[in-house]
Amino acid sequence: MSLTLLGEHHPLASAAEQLKLLADTHGHVSFKDRLEQAGLFPLRATGITVFQINVGKLCNQTCKHCHVDAGPDRTERMSRDTAALCMQALAMTDIPTVDLTGGAPELNPNFRWLVEQARGLGRHVMDRCNLSVLLIPSQADLAEFLAMHRVEIIASLPSYRASQTDAQRGDGMFEKSIEALRRLNQLGYGQPDSGLALNLVYNPVGAFLPPKQEAIEAQFRKELRARHGIEFTHLYTITNMPVSRYLEFLVESGNYDQYMERLATAFNPTAAASVMCRSMISIGWDGTLYDCDFNQMLELPVDHGSSSHIRDFDPLQLNQRQIVTRNHCYGCTAGSGSSCGGAVTMASPTK
Repeated sequence: MSLTLLGEHHPLASAAEQLKLLADTHGHVSFKDRLEQAGLFPLRATGITVFQINVGKLCNQTCKHCHVDAGPDRTERMSRDTAALCMQALAMTDIPTVDLTGGAPELNPNFRWLVEQARGLGRHVMDRCNLSVLLIPSQADLAEFLAMHRVEIIASLPSYRASQTDAQRGDGMFEKSIEALRRLNQLGYGQPDSGLALNLVYNPVGAFLPPKQEAIEAQFRKELRARHGIEFTHLYTITNMPVSRYLEFLVESGNYDQYMERLATAFNPTAAASVMCRSMISIGWDGTLYDCDFNQMLELPVDHGSSSHIRDFDPLQLNQRQIVTRNHCYGCTAGSGSSCGGAVTMASPTK
């Protein structure tokens, strides 16, 4: 298996090369064939309820599992003009939730403007926060800003142990995460009846599927409360997708074939019927439309006749579009399923 590496923050030569690797089923059934067997092909949208905006790839961290390949050296970022097109499109709809992601979305100069505009339209706003960004001097008032606008925070925390978190996110990131969580708790985030949701995200550190969401949530709640006095609302488990840095890790560690086989074997038709791409639209930093953030990183825009840029946003057309799928989609349909909001079903996969 050969991959052409470009450098520290560009693990694979191109999205096309990643797709070429993923196209080889290595003995398991392709995702398209598995959908057909389950009576789910073509997979279609069921109506957009989440308007996800990826504002760029700039981040103050360089996490080993990052499917965005984000980092401090990335220059891709959404302009004010494109951000304005996003808000114009949102205003045409009754989509209830705006999901802001990156990179570290807060580092985009238009982040706060987007929050204010979306809240002004009466929409619920979620911020996918890496926690450590709250401690950057230039973001000293960020936590207060988020609380003032009642923004839901979804924060990645791979473990309640420092060693495992630092192994995935970088040295010292666990302590920074704990400090940021304490600051958020002091503002009411994660506290009962505050209305300020603080949800954690758990990604496995190695080449395996996440445990049951309820079990790991209970464990995190017990350990973070006892060790650090931290409270949170919910914990979401998300399967690591074979995209970008995590795909590179799988290849370099010799785990790629085994991991893909594990995902394919654990295919769950119930999870496949409930995948997040059926109820969301993902907008890239340049305004291109995608079915999800993972397709965005593989440069697979919406297709099959749907408008593909935010300037041509057509809610009716996009609400019933055919979803673009490839073999990486096994990551969202294995076991209890995986989405930006965690597991999608409690049902066991059909063997």
